[in-house]
Amino acid sequence: MSIAYWCILIAAALPYAWVVIAKTGAPGYNNKDPRGWVAKQDSYRVRNAYSAHLNAFEAFAPFAAGVLMAQFALVNTQYIAWLSMAFIACRILHGVFYITSMQLVRSLAWLGGLICIISLMVLAALKVGG
Repeated sequence: MSIAYWCILIAAALPYAWVVIAKTGAPGYNNKDPRGWVAKQDSYRVRNAYSAHLNAFEAFAPFAAGVLMAQFALVNTQYIAWLSMAFIACRILHGVFYITSMQLVRSLAWLGGLICIISLMVLAALKVGG
């Protein structure tokens, strides 16, 4: 189960990795008004890295819940580990594709992560209900 827990930790850290890229992507970062500063940037990489940051926060809670649900329901730990690692891979790719403005593959990476979350939750529901 430790692989899945490490994946939760990585998923929790990803938003901060993307925001560091956003904040260092252009000179003159203003910590008094970080959202205002991001909104004024001409650099798509800054805006996209910030958007990846926000999206990573949105994805974290369902992923952590899915892992914990699956663990609580005693789903096979290998399934949990593989789905957790696949989620992390999808989310890293999602951020990279977001920053580089590759919309189609970004959406596919997002969908892959969502499928991992749903799979964890469905496996938990089937295990508990079955």
